[in-house]
Amino acid sequence: MLVTLGLVSAFLLASAAAVFYLQQFGTFPAPPAAAQRAQALAAARGEALWLDVDGERVETWLLPGAAPGPAPLLIYTHGNGELIDFWADRFEPLRAAGIHVLLVEYPGYGRSAGRPSEPSITATMLAAYDRAAADPRVDAHRIIGHGRSLGGGAGAQLAARRPMAALILESTFTSVTDIVRGYGLPDWLIIKRFDTRAVLHVYRGPVLVMHGVHDVNIPVTHAHALKAAAQNAALHLLPCGHNDCQPQWELVLSFLAANGVCRKPEQEASDEKVDIC
Repeated sequence: MLVTLGLVSAFLLASAAAVFYLQQFGTFPAPPAAAQRAQALAAARGEALWLDVDGERVETWLLPGAAPGPAPLLIYTHGNGELIDFWADRFEPLRAAGIHVLLVEYPGYGRSAGRPSEPSITATMLAAYDRAAADPRVDAHRIIGHGRSLGGGAGAQLAARRPMAALILESTFTSVTDIVRGYGLPDWLIIKRFDTRAVLHVYRGPVLVMHGVHDVNIPVTHAHALKAAAQNAALHLLPCGHNDCQPQWELVLSFLAANGVCRKPEQEASDEKVDIC
């Protein structure tokens, strides 16, 4: 009996360790150092802002908008296998409209120190928000969260803790718990939850949910559930999968205009170029 109990205990410990490993590296597969593109910051005319998060240095990139400020700020958080380096050149339409963009790196990713986890990423988001809100170039009443995939979970955790003018969730899950349950794992083994749906139950601001109908990583059922959970949400389904959806900047700008974050383009004088945010 003792031998049997020992074998069962060893099996359970090994299973728990395997699940921990899979969650850690499945949730946070940071790209290798060779994938870094530090030169992208200068090409995008941005500036690096370093945060102190629990004694670790974490990098963010500020991409100034066309308007000198105080102007709206979009805080962007990327997917789990990406870096801020990959996104520096993707926000020109928003920047031209007068929106500043802050790309937030995860601890342990790229040139940032620390280790990625739900608490460390949430702490990073709070530090990034607080620093940005104190910047005179930023209108602290018009800060927008925009997260893709895992980044949507990070953005939602920020929205649960700081005032946000709007929240944009792209290819985002309801929670990591719901994804892991699909593999038949019990709840008590789940250590990374990022419960986005729970945040939307209490978040009162406008939410834009965008999701590819062919997404096999995070099925589109998550998008429908997020829409149902939010108090004020718009759902837009896209003809793409998880990693091949094209940026929907016109949709984003229309959403921000409709919810008072930006002025609608038709309100501007047609004979002169004016920033809409």
